[in-house]
Amino acid sequence: MVVLALVAVLTLLATHDDRQLWWIALLAVAGLPALLAPEHRLVGPLSRVAEVVVLGLAASQVGAVATIGGEIGGLGASAVLPYLAVPVTVTALRRRFREGAALLAVAGATLLVAGALTEVDGRPQLTQLGYLAVCAQWLILAALGLYAARTLHRVMQARNEGKPQPYAEATRLLTQLRTVARQLPGATLDPGGISEHLLEELRSVAPADRAAVLSASGGGRLVVLAQVGVDRVDWETTLDADSAIADAWASQQPQTAARSQARSHRGGEVSALIVPLVAGVRTVGLVVLEADAAHAYPPPVVSRVTGLTGPAALRLEAALLFDEVRSLATNEERQRLAREIHDGVAQELVMVGYGIDNALATVFDDAEETAEALRTLRGEVTRVITELRLSLFELRSEVDRHGGLAAAIAEYARTVGASAGLRVHLSLDESTARLPAATEAELLRIAQEAVTNARKHAGASNLWVTCEVDPPYAQIEVSDDGQGMGDQRTDGHYGLAIMAERAERIRGRLEIRPRQPSGTTVAVVVGSSPRRDNVRGSTAAAEGE
Repeated sequence: MVVLALVAVLTLLATHDDRQLWWIALLAVAGLPALLAPEHRLVGPLSRVAEVVVLGLAASQVGAVATIGGEIGGLGASAVLPYLAVPVTVTALRRRFREGAALLAVAGATLLVAGALTEVDGRPQLTQLGYLAVCAQWLILAALGLYAARTLHRVMQARNEGKPQPYAEATRLLTQLRTVARQLPGATLDPGGISEHLLEELRSVAPADRAAVLSASGGGRLVVLAQVGVDRVDWETTLDADSAIADAWASQQPQTAARSQARSHRGGEVSALIVPLVAGVRTVGLVVLEADAAHAYPPPVVSRVTGLTGPAALRLEAALLFDEVRSLATNEERQRLAREIHDGVAQELVMVGYGIDNALATVFDDAEETAEALRTLRGEVTRVITELRLSLFELRSEVDRHGGLAAAIAEYARTVGASAGLRVHLSLDESTARLPAATEAELLRIAQEAVTNARKHAGASNLWVTCEVDPPYAQIEVSDDGQGMGDQRTDGHYGLAIMAERAERIRGRLEIRPRQPSGTTVAVVVGSSPRRDNVRGSTAAAEGE
C-alpha cells in the first residue's frame, strides 16, 4: 500500500492530471486477490500477472501524457514503474524465483506492446529514447534484485546442508547408540555393571583389600558406582576436601597416598592408588584401590592399572551418557503426561462438578431422590479429582540433588498419607554419599508405587516406610496393616510388574511378602548388605505421624 500511494503521488506530479489515477485504482484491484489469498496456488500468481500487465499499460499511458523530460519524451513512465518491485519482491520472499522471472518477461512484453500501440505526436512511443531508457532501467533493477535473492538463498541452503537438523542428528546418534549397545557384552550400558567388571579386572593385576569406582553427581560431590571388599567403606566423596581423590580428579593424573581415602578407616599401614578415568579431555570417574600394606603400588603396578582404566573410561562415559539421555526422555515424558492430565481430564471433571453444584441449587423439595443421587455423584467426582491430583504429584516428584532419596520418599509418603487418612511411620537412615541419579529415580518410583497400592487397595490404617541408603547399597521397605494381597505374583498385577521391571533395571531385588499379623510388605534392595559396625557419616531420622 505504501508503494501504491507513492506511485499515485509521482503520477500526479508527472502528469498534473488526476484522471491518470484510475491506473492506480486498477493496480489496487489487480493486486487485491493476491493480498486476500496469498497461499492459493492459482489466485496469487494470476493476480501478480494482472498487476504487471496493468503496470505496463499504465507506464505507457502516463509516459505519453507526462510533462517532464522536455525534448526527451517518455520519461514520465518512471512515475509508475517503481511498483514493479512489489510483485517481484513477493515472489522472491516466497522463493518462487521462476515465477519472478516470468513476471519480468510479461512486464517487458507488455511495455513493448503498449509502447508500440501508444502514439505521441504521430509516432509510436516505442521510438522515444526516454521511454526505452526508463523501461530498461526498471526491468534491469528488478532482475538484479531477483538474482541477488536467488543467490542469497543458495548460499544459505549450502550452509544448512552441512548442518543437520537437531532432531535428525539426535535420531541418527541414538540409532547408532542402540546398535552399539546391542553389540556390547551382555547388551548393557549400565554404569554399575561396567564398574563392577572393571574392579574385577583391576584386582587381577594389583593388590586391593578395598576398591571402588566413583563418578560425579554434581554439586562438587562423587557417587559410588561400585565397590568391593570385606567391609563397607565410607569413601571421601567431596572434591573440595584435601585428599588424593580430589587431586586425581583435578590433575587427571594417577595419585598414590600412604593414607586411606575412606572417612571410616581405623588406621594402620595403608597404600592407596587413585586413577582418574579420562575420556578425551573429560574426567568421567575415578578408580580407588587400597591395600593394607606399605608401598603396594610401585610404578609397574600403576602402569598395569592405567592400561586397563584407559579403555574402561570410554565405556563408562558411554554408559553415563546413555543414563543421562534415558533420564531426560523419562522426565520429559512424565511432564508431558502431567500436563495432559491436568489440562484434560482434571479440568473436565472440575466442570462436571460445577454443573452438579448448579443442579443441586435448582432442585425442588419434591425431587429429594434426584438430589441424593446428585450428591453421590458429586462425591464420586471429588474422589476422582483427588486421585488425579495424587497422580500428578507422583509424576512430578523428583529426587532433589541436595535433599536426597530419603527426603523425596518421606515427602511423598506424608502427602499421600495425609490425603488418605493413613498414619505414616518413617524410618530414614541415609549416608551423606549419594547413589547414581538413575538408581535414585527408580527407587523413588518403586516406593511411590508401593505406597499407592497400600492407599488404594489395602484398606490400611498405618503405613511404615523404611529407607536405608549406604551407597552402593540401598534398601526401601513399605509395609501396611491392611487386608493383605491374595495374589503376590508380580505377573498377576500390573503395578507389581512395573516395580519388578524397575528393580531389574537397577540390578535390584524386589520382595513382596505378608506382614504379621496383617498387611503386606514390599521391599527392594540394591547392592549387598553393609557392615553396620563401620563408622561413617550418616543422617538418621525416625518419625511418625
